[in-house]
Amino acid sequence: MRPVVSWMTKSDDAILELLDECGIAIPPRAIAFNVDNVSRPTIDRRLPKLEHAGLVERYDDPQGYTRITDRGRAYLVGELDTDDLE
Repeated sequence: MRPVVSWMTKSDDAILELLDECGIAIPPRAIAFNVDNVSRPTIDRRLPKLEHAGLVERYDDPQGYTRITDRGRAYLVGELDTDDLE
């Protein structure tokens, strides 16, 4: 079971799940296109928070491309404690 983390939103889980499913780095526009009910501005706000927590890795070249990290995968399968993410 995934930990409940105070700063995370349902959008964060949807973003991480998409990145895990696709298995490649994709731009924010593609994330927004493929995640239901999550707008591009929300994606743009959430990705830096997920990156700061080490759940995703963002690339400068090509600009904005993002992929899930091993830590992000560990979160999805419930292998991280809340303390690891606060």
